[in-house]
Amino acid sequence: MITHDVRVRPSAAQLPREHQLAWQLARVAEDPVAVTEEVTDMVINRVIDNAAVATAALVRDPVVAARAQALAHPYRPGATVLGTDPGTRASPEWAAWANGVAVRELDFHDTFLAAEYSHPGDNVPPILAVAQHLVERGELTGADLVRGIATGYEIQVDLVRAISLHRHKIDHVAHLGPSAAAGIGTLLGLGRETIFHAVGQALHTTTATRQSRKGEISTWKAYAPAFAGKVAVEAVDRAMRGQTSPTPIYEGEDGVIAWLLDGPDAAYQVALPGPGEPKLAILDTYTKEHSAEYQAQALIDLARRLGAQHPEVRDPAQVASIVIHTSHHTHHVIGSGAKDPQKYSPTASRETLDHSVPYIFAVALQDGAWHHVDSYAPERAQRPDTVELWQSVTTTEDPAWTRRYHATDPAEKAFGGRVEITLRDGRRIEGELALPDAHPAGARPFAREQYVTKFRTLADGVLGPAEVERFLDVAQRLPELSGQELGGLTVRAPAELLASVAHPEGIF
Repeated sequence: MITHDVRVRPSAAQLPREHQLAWQLARVAEDPVAVTEEVTDMVINRVIDNAAVATAALVRDPVVAARAQALAHPYRPGATVLGTDPGTRASPEWAAWANGVAVRELDFHDTFLAAEYSHPGDNVPPILAVAQHLVERGELTGADLVRGIATGYEIQVDLVRAISLHRHKIDHVAHLGPSAAAGIGTLLGLGRETIFHAVGQALHTTTATRQSRKGEISTWKAYAPAFAGKVAVEAVDRAMRGQTSPTPIYEGEDGVIAWLLDGPDAAYQVALPGPGEPKLAILDTYTKEHSAEYQAQALIDLARRLGAQHPEVRDPAQVASIVIHTSHHTHHVIGSGAKDPQKYSPTASRETLDHSVPYIFAVALQDGAWHHVDSYAPERAQRPDTVELWQSVTTTEDPAWTRRYHATDPAEKAFGGRVEITLRDGRRIEGELALPDAHPAGARPFAREQYVTKFRTLADGVLGPAEVERFLDVAQRLPELSGQELGGLTVRAPAELLASVAHPEGIF
């Protein structure tokens, strides 16, 4: 890896392109280095993972609305829209939009957490949409798609390691626009100049505040990464037509760093693969076993164990308090440190509840399980004994857990916490868990078998058995797929299922 010093420069300095971060990102994307077997295997896993969580969300309102928008933009060749007949094609940027919403809706796919937060699987919908659309123009294959996805993961993870957006209340999708644009650049074999301008445009148009993840969280949470993916497709299109970007986009005195991030005196150290160095970042990412914010994953696993070992902690009449000692992020974003009363409201939206660790811990403690639908149902959230137990749960920041959250040593890295349950009779029950069971270093790490099982489980009752097997066959042959077979990387739901929900009308 080569570490790049990134800092604000005055316009008068005329910073050479080779010293600009966007140029270096384009250099990585342009590098034709081979994809390793291990990375290829993980790309397949994440394609399956994305399809799993998207399938489970096909009839949810945000996904239905986004799909309707995409289908209002038919195009040939075009790209597939999840849930529909593969022969029904939409313009690639709109397909990326609809599919991105479906993937993100349940907050159930992969994650990477460091200086910033991210869901790197959000790179897949825009890169895949472009691959499906442009296959008739050239010789694009499954191997090309794998290369593009590997780049998308690499760029996003490298930015997330180095540059914090949330500290300045900027949403994490500002790293996704550039990574998706870079991934599309790799897919298409574009030159450095073109990718450079696409990255710059994508960054410039995807900076937004984190209000989408604060207070009463709305349906826009699922749309935010889909918007970044759609913008990335459009940015690459413009760059291919010779259109340029704000330059230098990161380092300019009126640029992103100077005014949206750490300010004119800021300096970041961004490590990127050197020439000929394989793109391995996807191997450092991890998916979810449970449909909730990643910092809640280990706490769900811990709650299940504590509830099974000590059934009395499920009864609010016996519980005086539950305190979760955890990292700064968990406390301030999904814990009581956020100071959002909505996180304790029985009528809160699903999007709010999946960012409320007090709610999540209480339900997992009582049920000994977590379900992507049942655990968020209004009748579940409003159950009186749950509401009472939920109100007794608070979080507090523990510097040791914050340090472990930011640790670079895998042996120290942790996303969990320590729980103290004080009973009304004075007894105290404690437990801690550093990593979710499904984490690569957890008790039950996800491998191909678990990704396939997740897909089968979430597709049950949504897709027919033949469609489940067809998709798994195509996905697991990804590196060998011909261009024409890329259209099979979608799922087709029964027409009656899609017709069973109301389709809202808009402008299109």
